[in-house]
Amino acid sequence: MVQAPIQGRSTAQFPASASAESPRAWIARCAPPLSGAGVGGLQPLAGLRFAAKDNIDAAGLRTTAACEAFAYAPAVNATVVQKLLDAGAALAGKTNLDQFACGLNGTRSPWGAVPNAFDPAYVSGGSSSGSAYVVATGQVDFALGTDTAGSGRVPAGLNNIVGLKPSKGLISARGVVPAAQSVDCVSIFARSVGLAAQVLDAARGYDAEDPYSRALTLADRPFPKTFRFGVPDALEFFGDTLAEAEFDRARARLRELGGVEVRFSYRSFAESAALLYESALVAERYAAIRDFFDAHEVDVMAPVRGIIAQGRAYDAADLCAAQTRLRALAQQAAAQWQAAGGQGMDLMLVPTAPTHYTIAQMQADPVVLNRNLGAYTNFVNLLDYAALSVPSSIRPDGLPFGITLIGPCGSDWQLAELGQRYHHATGLTQGATGEPLPAPLPIPGLRSPSAAPSTVRVAVVGAHLSGMPLNTQLTERGARLLAQTTTAPHYRLYALPGTVPPKPGLQRVAEGLGARIAVEVWEMPIEHYGSFVALVPAPLGIGTLALEGGGNVQGFLCEALALDGALDITAHGGWRAYLSAQAAQSQPRA
Repeated sequence: MVQAPIQGRSTAQFPASASAESPRAWIARCAPPLSGAGVGGLQPLAGLRFAAKDNIDAAGLRTTAACEAFAYAPAVNATVVQKLLDAGAALAGKTNLDQFACGLNGTRSPWGAVPNAFDPAYVSGGSSSGSAYVVATGQVDFALGTDTAGSGRVPAGLNNIVGLKPSKGLISARGVVPAAQSVDCVSIFARSVGLAAQVLDAARGYDAEDPYSRALTLADRPFPKTFRFGVPDALEFFGDTLAEAEFDRARARLRELGGVEVRFSYRSFAESAALLYESALVAERYAAIRDFFDAHEVDVMAPVRGIIAQGRAYDAADLCAAQTRLRALAQQAAAQWQAAGGQGMDLMLVPTAPTHYTIAQMQADPVVLNRNLGAYTNFVNLLDYAALSVPSSIRPDGLPFGITLIGPCGSDWQLAELGQRYHHATGLTQGATGEPLPAPLPIPGLRSPSAAPSTVRVAVVGAHLSGMPLNTQLTERGARLLAQTTTAPHYRLYALPGTVPPKPGLQRVAEGLGARIAVEVWEMPIEHYGSFVALVPAPLGIGTLALEGGGNVQGFLCEALALDGALDITAHGGWRAYLSAQAAQSQPRA
């Protein structure tokens, strides 16, 4: 069924004052906008126009990454652009950005500095500066940005719009010029949370041709009615007392919505953020465009050129050390989620940006002030979290103030549900248009807390894996693969003798004695689950498995007595790897 436009109005209906264009916001326009054909008659985004940051490919338009010497003409659309066209949206053009998506301020482009939608003397935020501006001023309904260190959130906070930074790998980055590929995300700008969530639903999906794409399982129930939100124990606003006061108001509003405020140590998060530019991790920015940069360094503007060039100074051992340090900090950060206030926290609340800067201030001190804008954003992708920047208030000086809700990987729908309630509680209007917020929308993929589950998730470890002999027991019951992941490090895996077809046995062991074992998580209609369990032969059974990163699912476990004499294959890390090793050993030697 073809749906009506989600937010009710085309951009042509906005008043002229709200549609005033900055020539620096656009790099290329489509006249008329490029439309998709739709898939199977389903066009959930029909009637909506969007823009794409100009490091995202769109067939028929050059991709510049804000560097003329780098520009090329892609033959096909980026996966995310194609998905949105298939959903009925129309592409209005490509937007300006900090060159090579390197910056958080919007002044680092040969096409010019993109102004703030509320006061042109101030920065728009970057690197997705143009995308935020054209959404805030009502020129498009939504826009795509990218987010490595906050580029999908800072521009939203500075322009009174929503910036949805999904869990890494949820939206394909194929066809996106990388900034730091292992932590890049395609992000979504909209004037309301409801629309941003609808766009995410259309854009998400596993892409086998994107090396960092993941088939993620998203939490499908809202945060508890009484939820715990963490606030850093050390807050820095760089002397901006107006921003500090607005954050105090935001904390109070979240408490009014049912939140219980707790404090947590911010040290490990801040140290993680610093690694992005102050360690060998910056080498990934150089690696992203190494061939071009080595041949055309002079064509890259300062300070982008200096930041990327830093990557040449590190060797492989430096990178390994930085990655190990990041892992250690991630462990410390994970402990804060459990320890905050003695009972843990469900999500984190931070200012999206701690202050505003004028364009003149930023150009006079481009490195330090840019770093300040990322005080609460740089760590999020490095530590694998989801985040949602939501408008919070208009300051007494007329500039917007935004907050960011941060949750564990897979909490995207939960953040959207709470973020939508928060946004509507502010009484703000949409971006810089002066238009009232539309009615709240149902958040896709989210059930009400009282709804009975319609599906069950089950982890398989052996003969039920994709392509294995018993996988049809899942597929014939309508099950679908959600994710390829591992267990928590508390299990050992054994090859069971005499089983047909061959099967492994998984056993939970004491802490420190186990390892992570590869599993697939499948989702099955609950009405078929009983017949599936009935097929499981002894000594195997169904129990509760703990997954890497938290969370429990149903899964295969083995009776301890059946493991006497069984071969311990834990070192292989999974059943597929064990079978591959067996096959290699059976090959005749040359």
